[in-house]
Amino acid sequence: MAKIKKQPRPKAQTPKGFQDYFGADVTARAEMLNTIAGVYHRYGFDALETSAVETVEALGKFLPDVDRPNEGVFAWEEDNDWLALRYDLTAPLARVAAQYRNDLPSPYRRYAMGPVWRNEKPGPGRFRQFYQCDADTVGASSVAADAEICAMLSDTLEAVGIDRGDYVIRVNNRKVLDGVFEAAGLLESEYLADNVERVGVAIRAVDKIDRLGADGVRAMLGEGRKDDSGAFVEGANLAPWQVDHILNFATAKGLDSAETFARLRELVKGSQLGEEGVVELETIAALLDAQGYGPDRIIIDPSVVRGLGYYTGPVYEAELTFEVTDEKGRPRNFGSVAGGGRYDDLVKRFTGQEVPATGVSIGVDRLLAALRAKGGMDQTAVGPVVVTVMDRDRMSDYQTMVAELRNAGIRAEVYLGNPKNFGNQLKYADKRHSPVAIIAGSDEFDKGIVQIKDLILGAEIAKNATLEEWKDRPSQYEVPRDQMLAKVREILDTQS
Repeated sequence: MAKIKKQPRPKAQTPKGFQDYFGADVTARAEMLNTIAGVYHRYGFDALETSAVETVEALGKFLPDVDRPNEGVFAWEEDNDWLALRYDLTAPLARVAAQYRNDLPSPYRRYAMGPVWRNEKPGPGRFRQFYQCDADTVGASSVAADAEICAMLSDTLEAVGIDRGDYVIRVNNRKVLDGVFEAAGLLESEYLADNVERVGVAIRAVDKIDRLGADGVRAMLGEGRKDDSGAFVEGANLAPWQVDHILNFATAKGLDSAETFARLRELVKGSQLGEEGVVELETIAALLDAQGYGPDRIIIDPSVVRGLGYYTGPVYEAELTFEVTDEKGRPRNFGSVAGGGRYDDLVKRFTGQEVPATGVSIGVDRLLAALRAKGGMDQTAVGPVVVTVMDRDRMSDYQTMVAELRNAGIRAEVYLGNPKNFGNQLKYADKRHSPVAIIAGSDEFDKGIVQIKDLILGAEIAKNATLEEWKDRPSQYEVPRDQMLAKVREILDTQS
């Protein structure tokens, strides 16, 4: 009889490009999502939750730097149809707006939150699964809807803890970019028929000007450049005069909006679409100014074009302007945490009729990382009060204690490991970042008392205080059993 080959043990490791989230991270994200939802709800948006899986056909091909409909997504074939995990929350919204168009109000204002998946090369801070938090208005053609999204994004950033002055929302219009391309001869039908990909490369090059700089964008508009790994990246191979014209657009931001608009008008001269885009930007700027959203929060910046292929009008991006230190200790700006724009053709893919739409997406994980880097949030979640076990036979008494705490709204647990070593129980409480430990053995039960240990104060005293200070500041209290709840509350209030 042949010997059965032993199956190798599976590797306990997270797949490349994914990460695990533990208590503090999950709690922080939930609190942030709740705060963001509160702002969206205040602006009149309703919640929507769609399936994580869509057909590849419904998702469409809009991711940058991909060539095939199912490249860039996690897709599989089922019953002669291709399905995929959603790569954002906007494409599913377009499907919903088309599918339920007779039932939804118009305009339809919705917000959605959840994970999205992209089958892209992972890197530092770049994951294949991440959370997004979107708000969109479907069915409103007025750029007042775009201005409202920008104002709401500003309010949202400040609500989660980003101070005014530490962020800027930059606004542009893809119509202006198209006008610049038209003036450069890139949108002529004979040229465009054979050069769609080159135009796409040019759009993505402009979108990366904050990372590549003017020289890097010039190279990408021309023959190409070597990336950080040393690999050569093919450029758009445009003529020198075309490169100059587009680069002048990307760097057209003036000292104020009036100067910026004057430069843009010169660059789109002769393009009706481009001139229409400039007028829309002027309208957005005026609407925001009327609401008190000045250049300290929102600015017009032609360098913002956004990489996704479905934008048709105004686009916007929220950038954090404070410095953080990278893994090599070098100072750098944190960068973008949110973006969006107008996509009037997305629902049309399903209905054949143009349906105006605009919206924004916040990268929740990046925003959380930014707050941590800035020191705007505690990275350690407070753990539960731990009721230690000194006498196994009194487990029902310990459970009565923990029930009393929970019923009073206090997070608490009974230690359920091996109670033989009491020191391990306190080590467990420290590892859980517990604020308080409750101690009661046979002697305490006989006397009708409990010992309550302030673990936060105890740790600080042990770390910083002299012996005399230790005596003056006790971190453990003996109280009657019926005063346990009151004393725990007192300690928690002091800690907070």
